[in-house]
Amino acid sequence: MDAGEPREPREPGPGAETAAAPRWEEAKTFYDNLTPKKKPKSPKPENAVTIAVSSRALFRMDEEQRIYMEQGVEEYVRYQLEHENEPFSPGPAFPFVKALEAVNRRLRELYPDSEDIFDIVLVTNNHAQVGVRLINSINHYDLFIERFCMTGGNSPICYLKAYHTNLYLSADAEKVQEAIDEGIAAATIFSPSRDMAVSQSQLRVAFDGDAVLFSDESERIVKAHGLDRFFEHEKAHENKPLAQGPLKGFLEALGRLQKKFYSKGLRLECPIRTYLVTARSAASSGARALKTLRSWGLETDEALFLAGAPKGPMLEKIRPHIFFDDQMFHVAGAQEMGTVAAHVPYGVAQTVRRSVPVKQAPAAQ
Repeated sequence: MDAGEPREPREPGPGAETAAAPRWEEAKTFYDNLTPKKKPKSPKPENAVTIAVSSRALFRMDEEQRIYMEQGVEEYVRYQLEHENEPFSPGPAFPFVKALEAVNRRLRELYPDSEDIFDIVLVTNNHAQVGVRLINSINHYDLFIERFCMTGGNSPICYLKAYHTNLYLSADAEKVQEAIDEGIAAATIFSPSRDMAVSQSQLRVAFDGDAVLFSDESERIVKAHGLDRFFEHEKAHENKPLAQGPLKGFLEALGRLQKKFYSKGLRLECPIRTYLVTARSAASSGARALKTLRSWGLETDEALFLAGAPKGPMLEKIRPHIFFDDQMFHVAGAQEMGTVAAHVPYGVAQTVRRSVPVKQAPAAQ
């Protein structure tokens, strides 16, 4: 064949296609890894279960709070700007938020187009300039929090209803009380006295009953007339449901998401588990609590009637991501055993001054 004559294309030898395929797959994987991963789309607030968390609940900001209190807002903002590339350490609500995101991943696998998932909103009265450090911290820990509310010193409570908030967690008791007074489920979150490992794949939420899920009707009778009259009252009203308490709606939202797993045959593998942990005794006053939940179409996965025994040891076995109670001595007992506990300031128990020392988380900003 002359040098100028075109050559016939050479037929590929045996196995050439199969040899090329792995090389192509390797190249595709390489370039896929270089491509930024697309984050899931945020749901519309009205369709989601919205959890509003203050910056001081999500992160530890002790040093920043000290500067704010001692040197004022200008020095506080300057310090934040100088340290905005340093992520905050995780705060008491951090494991809870991570567990919410683990549930969301499972829900998106089963229901790719559904917006009935958890939506986390960072709510803070910090100056907007501090937002860069908060964003950097959120990205550092690979959290999916797209909605921020930074109010520059004003109370953020007025925005909670606009976000369709199902639960508000803060380290500032005054703001939590504001939210409760506005009819929003809210609790003051406290850091535990020691670290305790919690599940990475299952969200566990524990509730007290009276003045948390239920109204404080029964607690008022105990305070006014003692236990004997309380037992008589509960027996006489066993079939009359209690009025709802401030966190009934949050349990309802959790139950709705649980049913999405149940409908796929995943009841035993459900990544949400709920607990009723109450000082009530089962025989004398437990039936009314359970029948009240049933009348609402709700349930908890487990119910522990402790008949006045301390809650801390049981919570240590449950290892919840968060425990809600209206009485500070139960919160303190939970903290001592390593549980992240949250105080719900609702009902007759709030009128009594307590002297039990509780390790406070720093006030939310």
